[in-house]
Amino acid sequence: MLVSQLTLKNWRNFTHVSVPLSERVFVIGPNASGKSNFLDALRFVRDIAKPGGGLQPALAQRGGLSKVRCLYARQKPDVELVFELKNGGDTPDWKYEIGITQQVRGRRQPILKYERVWNGTEKILDRPDDHDKRDEERRTQTHLEQISANSEFREVSRFFESIRYLHLVPQLLRHPGAFQGLNVHEDPYGRNFLETVAKTSEARRDSRLGTIERVLQEAVPNLKHLKLTKDEAGVPHLEAIYKHWRPNGARQREDQFSDGTLRMIGLFWSLLEGDAPLLLEEPELSLHSEIVKLLPGQLARLQRTKKRQILVSTHSWDLLSNRGISGNEVIILKPGEEGTEAKLASDDPSVRALLTGGLTIAEAALPGTKPAGLGQLQLFE
Repeated sequence: MLVSQLTLKNWRNFTHVSVPLSERVFVIGPNASGKSNFLDALRFVRDIAKPGGGLQPALAQRGGLSKVRCLYARQKPDVELVFELKNGGDTPDWKYEIGITQQVRGRRQPILKYERVWNGTEKILDRPDDHDKRDEERRTQTHLEQISANSEFREVSRFFESIRYLHLVPQLLRHPGAFQGLNVHEDPYGRNFLETVAKTSEARRDSRLGTIERVLQEAVPNLKHLKLTKDEAGVPHLEAIYKHWRPNGARQREDQFSDGTLRMIGLFWSLLEGDAPLLLEEPELSLHSEIVKLLPGQLARLQRTKKRQILVSTHSWDLLSNRGISGNEVIILKPGEEGTEAKLASDDPSVRALLTGGLTIAEAALPGTKPAGLGQLQLFE
């Protein structure tokens, strides 16, 4: 199953956007246009549906309703999100809608303005119902998060719960103890990545590390072998053997790996981990341009076997220069006076004409995301 259409109203940068999503999606736009916030709409509904989650924790993690409400909303205080889901047909199998508003009195909590679910053309949930109207506290929770209430659409809840996100920060992986503070749920930045690898069943772990090792042998000079080890205290480590003048080579652990090596390991591990939707932010960071050029092909090959939806935010010319990326796989974000607009590259007449003429997405669409006043930077001393 995949998200086939995403509609956002008064969500962060967006006053109102609605765009179709394919199996592979590339989100492009200037800095601060909302690429991360676009992907966060999927993380948000994941955080509602996951065990131990819910509407209130999901909003609290983001600073409350006022922090996710679009600054351009003015007289429209409600936040609304619509997710259409397909199993492979031409029409949506499911549609989930959620509207969130603020209590006008009392505790001033965020509450549901509405929650609706369609199975095909049949509406199977429409809140607020009579019970909600008699007891407003019920509207502080969604049915999506409640096992006792979502039995008719649990497939939707399980799907949202399965969404994965990883933006590995090499410094966190190398020195997790040096960074104080509470861990972020789901560990999106890789602080506990090695523990995740260690907890994976041995056969599956060895299979994935073997695949990653073959990739690294082509991309990282002299790398010979990659494996998981544990030190005397039982702490897991990644260990690589590099070809060296000594017969058995030189051993290094993750704290000696380059940023690019660590990010490649995290990236390919997440790509091989299951068939749930995967959200990736700027996977090109720290990687050589020739490796970045190959990433779209790697994603396509993975999707042929796993049928996994992957959404990528990127600024990379090298990544978008891949000729296998079509205009209906690219969402262009364009900031405006009333919030950020979002459209498929194939729906932009000028971009479509350039693509038809044989240009790549990098050549046809990426230049249009350059900030208008960028040339003024060279005037600063």
